[in-house]
Amino acid sequence: MTDTAATAATARTILIVDDEVPNRKLLEALLRPEGYVTVTAGSGSEAITAVALHQPDLILLDLMMPGMDGYEVTRALKRDSSTSNIPIVMVTAQTDRTTLLDALDAGVEEFLTKPVNRAELWLRVRNLLRLKDLRDLLDGQNASLECEVLARTAELQRFRTAMDETGDAIFLVAGDGQRFIEVNATATRMFGYSRQEFLGLGLAPLPATTQIELERLRDAIVGGPAGEKLTEARIRRKDGLHLPVEIHRRSQPSVDDSITVGVVRDITEREEAHLRLYQMAHQDALTGLPNRTMFFESLAKTLSQAKKNDWGVAVLYVDLDHFKTVNDTHGHAMGDTLLIEVGERLVQCVRHRDTVGRLGGDEFAVILILNERHEGAEVVVRNIRKKLSAPFALGNYEVSLTASIGVTHYPENATDPELLIAYADTAMYRAKQAGRDTHCVFTPQMNVELLMQLSMEAALRKAIESDQFVVYYQPKVDLETGRISGLEALLRWQRPGHGLVEPNYFIPILEETGMIIEVGSWVIATVCNQIREWSYARLGDMQVSVNVSGRQFINHDLDGDVAVALSASGIDAALLELELTESSLMQNTESTIATLLALKARGVELSIDDFGTGYSSLAYLQRFPIDKVKIDIAFVRSITGALDAVTIAQTIIQMAHSLNMKAIAEGVETAEQHAYLRHHGCDEFQGYFFSRPLPPEEVGVLLRGDALLFGQGQGTELAPLSSVGARSEEPASNGVATVRRVRDEETVARAPGARRLHEASAKIPRASVSPTSWRV
Repeated sequence: MTDTAATAATARTILIVDDEVPNRKLLEALLRPEGYVTVTAGSGSEAITAVALHQPDLILLDLMMPGMDGYEVTRALKRDSSTSNIPIVMVTAQTDRTTLLDALDAGVEEFLTKPVNRAELWLRVRNLLRLKDLRDLLDGQNASLECEVLARTAELQRFRTAMDETGDAIFLVAGDGQRFIEVNATATRMFGYSRQEFLGLGLAPLPATTQIELERLRDAIVGGPAGEKLTEARIRRKDGLHLPVEIHRRSQPSVDDSITVGVVRDITEREEAHLRLYQMAHQDALTGLPNRTMFFESLAKTLSQAKKNDWGVAVLYVDLDHFKTVNDTHGHAMGDTLLIEVGERLVQCVRHRDTVGRLGGDEFAVILILNERHEGAEVVVRNIRKKLSAPFALGNYEVSLTASIGVTHYPENATDPELLIAYADTAMYRAKQAGRDTHCVFTPQMNVELLMQLSMEAALRKAIESDQFVVYYQPKVDLETGRISGLEALLRWQRPGHGLVEPNYFIPILEETGMIIEVGSWVIATVCNQIREWSYARLGDMQVSVNVSGRQFINHDLDGDVAVALSASGIDAALLELELTESSLMQNTESTIATLLALKARGVELSIDDFGTGYSSLAYLQRFPIDKVKIDIAFVRSITGALDAVTIAQTIIQMAHSLNMKAIAEGVETAEQHAYLRHHGCDEFQGYFFSRPLPPEEVGVLLRGDALLFGQGQGTELAPLSSVGARSEEPASNGVATVRRVRDEETVARAPGARRLHEASAKIPRASVSPTSWRV
């Protein structure tokens, strides 16, 4: 800095207003090397006092302060004629448009963004002080016209140097609005015209296009709103490109006229940033397709046009089948590549006027404008399924893919965008239920079923909150000894006003909504507590098996649930058995094995439920620490007739024994089934041949030996509890009663316990004894 400049700067007093001491000290440190005198204030009220005492040449004002904030300070100073001409630079970390407009509306001349850049600070301060000089000079012009012109010319010459340093284009326009008086170097660079071309407007002939564009620029500056306001416009440069600008104008009176000072700022970068933000808010970042927000907006606009033009509109909801398998097998990067290619193929299936969007995950949606109404949608659906059926190349792999598609129509199904999407989603789920790789068109009946499902979901949530679920227990019997070897826990819903609801009505909904995880955890805890109660009642230690939902096993901390239940009940872990399905064991195998090993380490027994209906692979069975396999009821029902079922049942029993596992048959209902299983070495069975599922209190009667069951002697057959009276033998030390068949009526007559158990069993509601009841 020269001595002259330093001397000039020394006379300049700058008031720094900020409630943070470090901020004030930083600004002082940045300004003092330039020779400015600084005064500080820590609040809005202190700032008002400081202005009255020191009359600063410029104010650096923080926006957000307790008490009187930057807006209030600015308005107070601008209302006072003695301080209204002091330039105010708002120093803030907030750069959103609303904040800036509010600050300019209050009277702020310029902005600095925190953290403050030293060079930008010096430049803004210097330029504003020079602009203030110009404003003060123009305000003080009351001399003769010749002196005013000479003074203006000299001042403009000095001012041009200051203006040329700014990043904004500055224009001085004559009061009559017909010509430019002065422009800075930034203006020539910004618009591509020379200074002579600007100043020549209205004074010398120019090419038509140049004249027209310069006149438009001049009109944009002069024709803005009155006062110090911001105006946005698009000005054409000399090279033909349109430039988005923000114009800040002020009318400055002079001796015999007025001058309009226009500051034009290039806002290209800001608009590009806004565009990027808009794209982020409205476009899917992965596929570039409209996201959910933009898709809904597009659908609303399409429906509005369809109403005016009597168009038909179809909405397709496309959900990829088994996409999670691709992610799990090939990784998320491959999954993302697949989603991109799916989006491209969907776009190829529609016309330019139609819309394809990605709603999230592996869900896409399509808006079709139809002239042929429903027929047009069917054609597109077939085309989509054909396109997606072609293999996708993912690196060194080829992946085949199918989709389930739901279809709704405007105006037949709905006129509201959200309803159309919801109905399409409903139809898509119906396509999933139909076996996937198909499409389904929405019908009003689906809506009724959807409402019923929603009502059921609400009732189930209330059931969880109100403890409406109960656990029944079905005995398991050792085929060799005839002893009760354990129990299986079965979930029932005691719904008020409905009685016991059959599990097949509510279990699928618990699975679909994820409520099964909470209910499954409750069942494990309830069973452990029940085992403890039977033990306290001196009924012996009885092992109970609990079916585990696939979602509870895969997506939840099953080991954690078991640990909590065992700790709270204090029972031996060996008394708890968990039944898992083959399909759940095959998902994420390494994680599965880790969970199984953790459960085995606790002492919990593990079995595979419905064995033979899934993978049934000896290779994977050897990898899992399983104790038992359960022969599916479908094979048990057919073992006395269908050759295939006989072969499968025998194979399962032999496979289990070869791996030191037990084989259990479920759903045994006849003496023939029982005899066959016993003959072929099956270890245990359960089913109506012995007992239906019982509530805990009736299980207690059974275990206590008050009920005579049936017996097994040398060469005798097991008789069902429901068909014969029985007398109990002395309970074994482990709480399991050895039972013998009773053949004479006199003995039966002396067995009131058997009659009580038989009568109690007969009174159990039908919902609780369905042979096809789902087990938890």
